[in-house]
Amino acid sequence: MQTIAFYNLKGGVGKTATAVNMAWHAARWKYRTLLWDLDPQGAASFYLGADDSPGYKAGSLLKGRQTLASLKQQTRWPNLEVIPADLSMRNADIKLAEDGGGKARLKELVAPFGESYPLVMLDCPPTLSPVAESIFAAADWLIVPVIPTHLSLRAFEQVLEWLDGKKFKHLKVVPFFNMVDRRRDLHVEMLVKRPAAMKNGLKTWIPYSTHVEQMGDHRAPVGEFAPYTPAAQAYRAMWFELAERLKL
Repeated sequence: MQTIAFYNLKGGVGKTATAVNMAWHAARWKYRTLLWDLDPQGAASFYLGADDSPGYKAGSLLKGRQTLASLKQQTRWPNLEVIPADLSMRNADIKLAEDGGGKARLKELVAPFGESYPLVMLDCPPTLSPVAESIFAAADWLIVPVIPTHLSLRAFEQVLEWLDGKKFKHLKVVPFFNMVDRRRDLHVEMLVKRPAAMKNGLKTWIPYSTHVEQMGDHRAPVGEFAPYTPAAQAYRAMWFELAERLKL
């Protein structure tokens, strides 16, 4: 099993859309995939039609009184299951601190899925906190969307500096350019001359697109309702590049 976290310190950079589209592609290629929506806002759960779950309590889950497996839901796509978000996860930092040894807790919760799923994907809240630290400890890969602007790049560099200080040596960090608007000179400049922080990133970039925004209307990945659009084709190319990195 490989655990892939989709993360950014900034919100609004297309993290959730990427997580949902990559999970959908993985499932289409017959990899049984579990997406855990860790963001209390629950956007991934909404996109996948799993936002009407009965809910759970973060404290019960993190302290072992409720099993993670009991929260799984099958989506309408074969091979793709989801653990929906719950608003109580906004208190996860406090619950991890109460539990003690919280850094390893998410890894312990995810580990049993290794018998059934080759891929577990985590849609992460935009924060640097005990929850983020537990996510980084659990994940094998950290996929980071970066808008080609100075502020978005700076936020990514701050994450890299923070990770260096924490010494997550097992974690492979892979950025990519997202929401690219080729009408903007700075976006084109960063695509052509990639900043040093992006040197290990994916070559595939995702364009700014109304079709990504329409995921909320259709409650589906872009490839499901607009398969021949530039955004859908870019996500498809990204999946193949990511699958190569994962050695699938």
